[in-house]
Amino acid sequence: MKIRTWMAAIGLALSSSALLAQNISFGIIATDSASAQRERWDPFFRDMEKKTGLKVQAFYAPDYAGVIEAMRFNKIQVAWYGNKAAMEAVDRANGEVFAQLMYADGSFGYHALLITHKDSPHKTLDEVLANAKNLNFGIGDPNSTSGFLVPTYYVFAQRKLEPRTTFKTVRNASHGANIQAVLAKQVDVATNNTEDMGKLETNRPELFSQLRVVWKSPLIPSDPFVWRKDLDPAVKARLSSFVLNYAKSDETEKTILKNIYNYGGFRPSNNDQLIPIRQLELFKDRIKAETDDKLSPAERSKLLAEIDQKLAALGK
Repeated sequence: MKIRTWMAAIGLALSSSALLAQNISFGIIATDSASAQRERWDPFFRDMEKKTGLKVQAFYAPDYAGVIEAMRFNKIQVAWYGNKAAMEAVDRANGEVFAQLMYADGSFGYHALLITHKDSPHKTLDEVLANAKNLNFGIGDPNSTSGFLVPTYYVFAQRKLEPRTTFKTVRNASHGANIQAVLAKQVDVATNNTEDMGKLETNRPELFSQLRVVWKSPLIPSDPFVWRKDLDPAVKARLSSFVLNYAKSDETEKTILKNIYNYGGFRPSNNDQLIPIRQLELFKDRIKAETDDKLSPAERSKLLAEIDQKLAALGK
């Protein structure tokens, strides 16, 4: 009887495990309001359910950290991240990059932007920085690649500037909220990217025409999909097959992706996609260390050597 009971318990456990394996939660970073993100992504998730047999629960957090932490505690198993947030998920949340989004034109990159209202007297980045003490600045979520990391490095760190001491005021917000704040003249200049601005140009050209781009970054790798490394291999196989074959020829699928952020498909990827972002983060840290007057010469030398060692390892 004990053997039968033991075997029945194992069978029940295996059955429960298999049942759980059929359910996944998919996280979406907060580049806009949850309602706007839900409208864009839910058709994709419904297709995912139909074609994989998985039950997919979408998770829309109010900020990037919420999605990273949800993956860390296994509340979500898969997520769409920007590269900076993906790096945090890989380092802190057992994440692993498995796919990269492609744009409808076949490219695999986008740009960070600084935008002002068209009525602003400041038409260039130099003019913005020259008058920054009188301007209110909207920056992105601290885990945003285009809203925070890229402009922080290229616009500020390279000039040995710190946003919060450069501008009159600084506030963090999503890409969508930053666009609205510039349109309403609640901030004078804000970070954004070619994804969100392109969507605005398509859907609300009359609003797009009220904005001016004063700075454009070098190319940023397009966003990755990340899953937890310990996700059931059978579920990984279903997800990978669905994602990598999605919108290859089906016009409805192409329309669904185009309505998200002018996406056109996916290609396989891995954690190496994040190397340029890791380098940016380290370069930013290096510039900060070089100018930090609170460090002693010995502390600065030690810190710079550690950063250079990490940079050298990434370059191999």
